[in-house]
This record gives sequence, structure tokens and C-alpha cells, in this order.
Amino acid sequence: MPKYFWALFALYSVASLTHFVHNAEFIAIYPNMPSWITRETVYLAWLAIGCLGLAGLLMWRFRLFALGMLCMGAYGALGIDGLAHYTLALCGEHTLATNFTIWFEVITGFVLLIVAGMWLGRWVSEFISSRHSSGL
Repeated sequence: MPKYFWALFALYSVASLTHFVHNAEFIAIYPNMPSWITRETVYLAWLAIGCLGLAGLLMWRFRLFALGMLCMGAYGALGIDGLAHYTLALCGEHTLATNFTIWFEVITGFVLLIVAGMWLGRWVSEFISSRHSSGL
């Protein structure tokens, strides 16, 4: 795996943590948040999402490349969910810091999803090609 992928994975992880910490610590300033979303539920959600990214890394480490990329792509895709904040309140109703953390997570998550998808497609294509050329 090229270094840029690991850098992207790390950048998205930082973006995700930044958004979730901001969300948890400043939950009162996020407009129209449902009352059942608390500081604790925000951190639990981040842990669950982080476990998906960690699972992707572990699968890659144990040479389960396709599953690893699938998990890392899904991990990135979950960052796009930050846009759900805008279903509760318009962009202008959020603070600058809130908008920054949302978009930092969304953009890096989207890029991670795309790059992981490209790697997954490449790996699957090479796998199919090698199976076909070997007569299997």
C-alpha cells in the first residue's frame, strides 16, 4: 500500500476525531440536535466508526486485501454522514468551527472512499485476470 494511502487514512482519522470531539464537547451549540444525542453517545458512535477503520487495517495486515479495502472505504463513507447536520440546520446556523469540522471530515472521508474503491477495483481486476490467465 503506498504511503499516500496511509497518510490519507490518518488524515481522515484525525478529521473524524476532530469533528466528533467538537460535536461531543460543544453539543449545545449544534442547532436542533435531538435530545437523545449526548456527549457520551457521540463518543460511542466515534468508537464504533473507528473500529471499522481498525478492522480494515487489521484485515489488510492479515492479507485480506479486498475485505480490508472494503472496510476502509466504508470507514471513509461514514464521514460523509456529517452532512446530516445540515438536515437539522442550515450551514449559516452553525459556527465557523462547526462547519469546518463537518467539511474536514466529509471531504477527507469522501476522498478515502474513492481511493479505497479504486484500490479495491484494481485488486479485484488483477485477481480475476490472474485466475483467468491461469485457466482457473
